[in-house]
Amino acid sequence: MNIITLTADGSNTLFNETIGEHYHSKHGALQESKHVFIDAGLKHVAANQREISILEIGFGTGLNFLLTLEYAAANNIELKYIGLEAFPLELEALKSTGYQQYVPENIWNSLENNYLNALKAPIALLPGQELTIPHITLDQFQGPAAYDLVYYDAFSVQHQPEMWSDEIIAHTCSFLKPGGTFVTYAITGKLKRALKSNGFTIEKLPGAPGKREMLRGTKL
Repeated sequence: MNIITLTADGSNTLFNETIGEHYHSKHGALQESKHVFIDAGLKHVAANQREISILEIGFGTGLNFLLTLEYAAANNIELKYIGLEAFPLELEALKSTGYQQYVPENIWNSLENNYLNALKAPIALLPGQELTIPHITLDQFQGPAAYDLVYYDAFSVQHQPEMWSDEIIAHTCSFLKPGGTFVTYAITGKLKRALKSNGFTIEKLPGAPGKREMLRGTKL
């Protein structure tokens, strides 16, 4: 069961009772998504290209996607977005977050109206903006090195250690194109070593509120 929870910046998140953790930082769901995934990830990649393919590990509440779609639409960026989610939320749980207040109405409606279909197949939400939410685990996902950017937004290593193993990080890295970017809210010595062993350079960036640092990696 997921319980709606208010975070410190006034935005909501959900607490996953099965995992024992919130989907976003209790210090601020909205500001964490913007800081880690939009500012450090999307804007970094968008500085050099107008067509972007994104693989998100942990679609969850859809907040990262909503903010990404808003930015892409406003900046004429063609977007292909794959949000892996082994345990997708019910549509009513997605709607309960209140995230429609943070994006234009057409952005929210595009997700609300197409969410269930995106769990089954790629869906064009807006012109040039495509979403797929494969209902599978990360280790089941296969494909070529086709992505410009990975949002690694799994639950923490304390609650979901299997998502931070060397093997699963290497598996994820294999989907990035050369020059592709990997961003996550976490930063540990083990994660840095795993990325470096897969041919990445590492940057330590200031973290979102509640975290001192975050990580951005670039595939050589």
